Amino acid sequence: MDQLLAGLRAAGEPTRLRLLTLCARAELTVTELTQILRQSQPRVSRHLKLLVEAGLLSRFREGQWAFYRIANGSDGPQLNRAIVDLVPENDPMYLRDLERLEEIKEARAEAAAAYFRENAPRWDEIRSMYVPEAEVEACVRDLIADGEVADLLDIGTGTGRILEVMASQIRSGVGIDLSHEMLAVARVNLGKPGLEHCQVRHGDMYELPFGDASQDAVIFHQVLHYAEEPEAAITEAARVL
Repeated sequence: MDQLLAGLRAAGEPTRLRLLTLCARAELTVTELTQILRQSQPRVSRHLKLLVEAGLLSRFREGQWAFYRIANGSDGPQLNRAIVDLVPENDPMYLRDLERLEEIKEARAEAAAAYFRENAPRWDEIRSMYVPEAEVEACVRDLIADGEVADLLDIGTGTGRILEVMASQIRSGVGIDLSHEMLAVARVNLGKPGLEHCQVRHGDMYELPFGDASQDAVIFHQVLHYAEEPEAAITEAARVL
């Protein structure tokens, strides 16, 4: 009861409700949220802190940035999403926030496109060395064709493509990568409708930021042949299964 009341109190303020609805649609930094809300950074940070403390939002660091997203779990409906679903879709302020969010997403997409333009020759060379992606993706889907996976971990997620492919067969998906640039690309790709249950994190495959037996499935795709210690990476992956 106390947790429910704390969540309702935290969401029961205009700015915090706006923050909650925005973070239900994308992982956003404080800077991006201040651009959308047109409010000062200290004010926005204070509201975010209250939402995190109430368990409505999650905060995670990635290099010098801190990202916020709606707190997620695989145990059914949650208070935060129930509140977001009650926000009128024709509310003028809500619509204005969504327009500004789209501007943020477009800027991210432009940055991701620029990164790929600079690295296109390398990516084309890498792709040409392996089995066609469509065949690989079909095989991955077939691995869990008989049921839904609650929690999927994609190690070395790159562009986030595997999470996109598996989205309809999982309840929650997390991709980790050491490259901040690739995480930025993946975040753009996972910003599409229907992928809200997928997210990415900065992480090392030799020291996964997850507890023992916390995942239902783990995928390595075009990763292990680059690993200096593939056996150690597999051992660490087995730990979280």
